[in-house]
Amino acid sequence: MATVTDLSPAGAKALDLHVSPLGRVEGDLDVRVSVRDGVVTGAWTEAAMFRGFEIILKGKDPQAGLIVTPRICGICGGSHLYKAAYALDTAWKTELPPNATLVRNIAQACETLQSIPRWFYALFAIDLVNKNYARAEGYDEAVRRFAPFVGSSYEAGVTLSGKPVEVYAIYGGQWPHSSFMIPGGVMCGPTLADVTRSIAILEYWKDEWLEKRWLGCSVDRWLENRSWADVLAWVDENESHYNSDCGFFIRYAQRIGLDRFGAGFGNYLATGTYFNPEKYARPTIEGRNAALINRSGVFADGIYYDFDQANVREDVTHAFYEGNHVLHPFEGRTEPVDPAVGRKQGKYTWAKAPRYEIPGVGAKPLEAGPLARQVIAGKPGAESWQDYDPLFHDAVTTVGPSVLVRVLARMHEAPKYYKLARRWLDELNLHEKFYIKPQELPDGRGFGSTEAARGSLSDWIVIKDGKIENYQVVTPTAWNIGPRDGKEINGPMEQAFVGAPIVDPSDPVELGHVARSFDSCLVCTVHAYDEKSGRELARFRIGEGA
Repeated sequence: MATVTDLSPAGAKALDLHVSPLGRVEGDLDVRVSVRDGVVTGAWTEAAMFRGFEIILKGKDPQAGLIVTPRICGICGGSHLYKAAYALDTAWKTELPPNATLVRNIAQACETLQSIPRWFYALFAIDLVNKNYARAEGYDEAVRRFAPFVGSSYEAGVTLSGKPVEVYAIYGGQWPHSSFMIPGGVMCGPTLADVTRSIAILEYWKDEWLEKRWLGCSVDRWLENRSWADVLAWVDENESHYNSDCGFFIRYAQRIGLDRFGAGFGNYLATGTYFNPEKYARPTIEGRNAALINRSGVFADGIYYDFDQANVREDVTHAFYEGNHVLHPFEGRTEPVDPAVGRKQGKYTWAKAPRYEIPGVGAKPLEAGPLARQVIAGKPGAESWQDYDPLFHDAVTTVGPSVLVRVLARMHEAPKYYKLARRWLDELNLHEKFYIKPQELPDGRGFGSTEAARGSLSDWIVIKDGKIENYQVVTPTAWNIGPRDGKEINGPMEQAFVGAPIVDPSDPVELGHVARSFDSCLVCTVHAYDEKSGRELARFRIGEGA
């Protein structure tokens, strides 16, 4: 492990800290928290690896993004491909046949379906069996279900999680790191056997995990829940619900207090995903919102706003990049500085600080992810073919956001996305085309975005003389673990740590719950310090990244 001096911003007390090994594609996240009287009072998130994909892409062929960006992440490469393809579609003014849009939707949804049980059992739930909860009611049952490798639900959940990406591979040729989505469509010609096999795989995953183990009921019954009160009533409705993994998790999480911390700002962003094939046949930046099935939007200070990519900014005041500018990604610059130099300027992370400029209000740090998009799903005014779901708007406005609410929002997407993917498979027309060759324009600007498993994921591309002039990627992890901005306002995860109780300073599992509830694409190590003395209380490794 490498030693780093003074993780904190300039002016704070110098501390000798350690950086985790930097050997994974997702990189590493270090979190320093200050604790006073058993409660977190301050937090700083440091993305400890520089990767510079924007620099790699500059000067390359415009289609390089289809190859390079799926390598940014080892578990959501399909999401990177999806938004990279749409960025070029908008820049080149392509035409997409309905089949291409459907296949893109199916692949994107299946990648996310894979991630849901894998994240819950392999990354989040293992902290539920921490020894600090040994005296909690239900602890023995939590161990029986969720203990890593040997838990009955752990084994089944992790094993079955791989089924949906088998569907992805049928159309994409492989998973991860496929590049089968291209401007103008997709590079596949599925057969009836492919579609039939895809349906069988999804049905098996739904039957054996989603309904049998997680819900203890049908998908349709769960989706009848429209408020937090409905969810709590659902748990006690019958024995099957009560004893399902979902029912047990809700009961146990309340007993150990996961409903009482991790709230953050309560402000959310979703750029939306999945397109109506008829309404996005000719992709444009301006026409994107109206064609979305799972809608885009911003929810800040209790008010809904329409999402407009023109309002996105990246602040580098506290990031290891030249200057302290705040720029839209089309004008974005990725100019790294030596961290030793940057720390003297108050910089402390390789992550930029994405902000959203609400007209008349100002720049806001916004949480991205499943909770964000499910809050946006409660936005009034949906078309009949768009997703309208008031459950988590009700949750954050009645009981408030928390680790529990954030986790359950992600699990809620499993039945929703299953139903969407099943419907799209039925809508494929194997007698029609899957690709329309586009004209490769020498100049243009494009924006592509999607909702990856972890949240809003976007590309901005500027093409000049047939080459990439500028390429900026803003990931959900950047939205969530980005640092303070020029106004010294915390990033969303930094804020979510504040107020968390620390029962055992030598094993602060509560910090693990907060970090894991965001599921940042970074291996996370948390350093806890006593605010009064500056003494390090603990160094807590939060499992493996996804």
